[in-house]
Amino acid sequence: MTEPAVSRANAGGEVKAETRAGATKRGLKMSRRFTRPGVDPFDEVEWELRNATITGEKGEVVFEQKNVEIPKAWSQLATSVVVSKYFRGALHSAERERSVKQLIGRVVTTIRGWGEAQGYFAGVEDAETFAAELTHLLVRQMASFNSPVWFNVGIEAHPQCSACFILSVDDTMESILGWYRNEGIIFKGGSGSGVNLSRIRSSREKLAGGGTASGPVSFMKAADASAGVIKSGGKTRRAAKMVVLNVDHPDVVEFVRCKEEEERKAWALIDAGYDGSLDGPAYGSVAFQNANNSVRVTDDFMRAVEADAEGSTRNVLDGQVNETFRARDLLRMIAQSTHVCGDPGMQFDTTINRWHTCPNTDRINASNPCSEYMHLDNSACNLASLNLMKFVSEAGEFDSESFRHAVDVLITAQDIVVDNSSYPTPEITENAKAFRELGLGYANLGAMLMCLGLPYDSEGGRQYAAAITALMCGEAYAQSARIAQQMGPFAGYAINRDPMLDILAKHRSYAYKLDSKYVPLDLLKAARTSWDDACELGRSHGVRNSQATVLAPTGTIAFMMDCDTTGVEPDIALVKYKKLVGGGMLKM
Repeated sequence: MTEPAVSRANAGGEVKAETRAGATKRGLKMSRRFTRPGVDPFDEVEWELRNATITGEKGEVVFEQKNVEIPKAWSQLATSVVVSKYFRGALHSAERERSVKQLIGRVVTTIRGWGEAQGYFAGVEDAETFAAELTHLLVRQMASFNSPVWFNVGIEAHPQCSACFILSVDDTMESILGWYRNEGIIFKGGSGSGVNLSRIRSSREKLAGGGTASGPVSFMKAADASAGVIKSGGKTRRAAKMVVLNVDHPDVVEFVRCKEEEERKAWALIDAGYDGSLDGPAYGSVAFQNANNSVRVTDDFMRAVEADAEGSTRNVLDGQVNETFRARDLLRMIAQSTHVCGDPGMQFDTTINRWHTCPNTDRINASNPCSEYMHLDNSACNLASLNLMKFVSEAGEFDSESFRHAVDVLITAQDIVVDNSSYPTPEITENAKAFRELGLGYANLGAMLMCLGLPYDSEGGRQYAAAITALMCGEAYAQSARIAQQMGPFAGYAINRDPMLDILAKHRSYAYKLDSKYVPLDLLKAARTSWDDACELGRSHGVRNSQATVLAPTGTIAFMMDCDTTGVEPDIALVKYKKLVGGGMLKM
């Protein structure tokens, strides 16, 4: 019987993993559901040669690679996106990938090799089973990793694999300049980052030398300009970033209105005849176009809105009240700016930290660019998504057991990736390996609800979506606990054991509140069983990952999986167009 690894923290909060003396790892036993021993999953797919072409708005060819080998079931849209975005090697060179077999093969083979080297599998047969099941999920468009995995795994010795990072910045010029640098490295690797700027003193406070501080909004302009010239992944995606400011920061009004004011400048330029497209000179000449902005509010602020009471801002340096304001006026200002330009969004700090799995380490201050990932500062999260439509039969039945198995395979793969990745800073490297945050999610929810005849905005739709989400999250933590049994829990688990297990129990309680009037009994049972397993295994062995699931937008990878709708969103039109970084347009 393997003893799980234990972890400890010193008075300063430093954590490290250690394995008990004499403990031996058995490794994971992997089971087959989709594949057969001795049969290559690629051989069970029909293949064909076709051209991958992307054209511009006027029909001009902006990308073309001929005679690429693609599964026959994949659409031309999936072909064009995957070949142009994910195939590695210079176009027209001998090193250029020419088949989806090469793309998926290099990722799966690399992850399997990492897992074997680290002792994840009980034996060679289990490693072969893992690789076959993962290959099946990927080639059949049942699942996909986030883009940095496709960009970098099998290409670099220690690739950047996480799509999401949360940074931190302090009230010093050295820290602010470090923020700019770290964001640039993250963008270069094909990923995005978020940061809370509330530690930076406001423009209403004094510098040590007697002058007035610039304030966080001024520093945002420089970071925005940097993001505008560093394309994510080299040239295939735009940089993605999130900037957060607390509602009690003295510069909150300037922060709320900054993007709206720039938007109105862009409108004036468009009215004067300048090109108003995303990469045109109108928007290219105004600030704050490369970030999502969010105001972080507390329950106290929202109660003040309800009661029509006052709120206050506080100085960063001494904590003294800087200004009082009517809470409803500020919320109205947020709503008006959002109506004009889509920003700022809102993050509900009290609720976020109430569901935090590691509060004994630190609080949650920020999110990644799309806000699906929220955890510790200076942390990373690698994502993967499941295509829900691939688990729905022609009769409209959701295959819960296949879905659970797919979750197990992907969580295992994602956890293997953690220790073999590179990270942009020593602080992120330490936290990523100590807390092992993962972000498994799903795509195509809107299409699945349409297929099942459930209105998106209905109690039936919400309950069905909640059941699938509960099943995914519960099974992810259950598999995380199984991995912890063999490999040890995450290093920060010991000092966060009680709140971590409390959060798992809270999730479980909500799984039991799902309404059987709207959810098929087999799906309901599977969701509750997964949470029973997660809590029981977690109490016995700990969990391997402090964070397991998210609901990401699944942009590019949704096209790879031929999803009709991305992430959790409903469909937006019968015909859709997407402009691509580097030129070209996709018609869907």
